[in-house]
Amino acid sequence: MGEMIEFASNGSTAQGYVAGDGGSGVVVIQEWWGLVPHIKDVCERLASEGFVALAPDLYGGESTTEPDEAGKLMMALNIERAAKDLTGAVDAVQGRASGSGIGVIGFCMGGGLALYLGTLRPDAVKAVAPFYGVIPWQAAQPDYSKLDAVVEGHYADGDDFLPVDQVRVLEEQLRGLGTTADLHVYPNTGHGFFNDTRPDVYNAEAAAQAWDRVIALFRTNVG
Repeated sequence: MGEMIEFASNGSTAQGYVAGDGGSGVVVIQEWWGLVPHIKDVCERLASEGFVALAPDLYGGESTTEPDEAGKLMMALNIERAAKDLTGAVDAVQGRASGSGIGVIGFCMGGGLALYLGTLRPDAVKAVAPFYGVIPWQAAQPDYSKLDAVVEGHYADGDDFLPVDQVRVLEEQLRGLGTTADLHVYPNTGHGFFNDTRPDVYNAEAAAQAWDRVIALFRTNVG
């Protein structure tokens, strides 16, 4: 089982949940709910596949199951602080992992931040797997020209937060910059379809297919 750890964050400290030891490194970025059991379980699943996975706690211990509160937590997120915690998580997972290149996976707001982190740390991030990612903060709009990672995204065809036409625009934008990018759209799914703790939106078939793709992406490009 994993554990909560403290790690350096640009002169300060942050906390996160880590699972696995000695494999290729992956940073896992939370949904707007916070560092909830589902995100810790994603770390455990990655560990069982031979990776070492670290999920930084971007809300400093806060979490919720209420959408209104989650929205408030997300919009109150200090992006400058979050960027420090994310880059600190990269360094922390590199210190535990084999190889210098890492992968990043994120969900909902974490999907957007996964792409953002790829632009902040192109030296380390070699594969990004965003799930139905949203980037609602003006200060965190990624400069995609800085990416040095393969991007394989996972999106819902019935996502109210991110319509399919916007997904295709993002895919064209990334490819136009020379990034290897495949953004998959899963039929009969909605926002959050990978989250098996939310039966109202979970889609087992799509989640299983997406997970297989994530593991293949990381095994091919990370380490």
